[in-house]
Amino acid sequence: MTTPDPLAAWRSNPFFVLEVPTDATPTDVERAGQRLLALLAVGSANAETYPTPLGPATRDAEKVRAALAALRDPEQRVLHELWASVAPADGPASGHRDAGPWEEAEHALGWSGLWAR
Repeated sequence: MTTPDPLAAWRSNPFFVLEVPTDATPTDVERAGQRLLALLAVGSANAETYPTPLGPATRDAEKVRAALAALRDPEQRVLHELWASVAPADGPASGHRDAGPWEEAEHALGWSGLWAR
């Protein structure tokens, strides 16, 4: 039996799925979604994955359509903007431990890590 991923909703953030910034216009969002749907329809391997702060995730046409629908709703869009404020990680940040974006987030919030000693 597989354990459900507690971070699945975060990995499926529409901004990550469509690979658009949180300040993307509705037109930019639609273009990105339609481009990805077309790439997925022809079987493009590049369109099957996308970066998230927790590493790459898989994308399919259903996930793209759901992302488009979510970003068309102004209330849902605002909520997803908040969660998408962490930039996708391309790999461990140089000069940091393997904690990646979590350590960067702690640093951005002013956490010094002094309690961990």
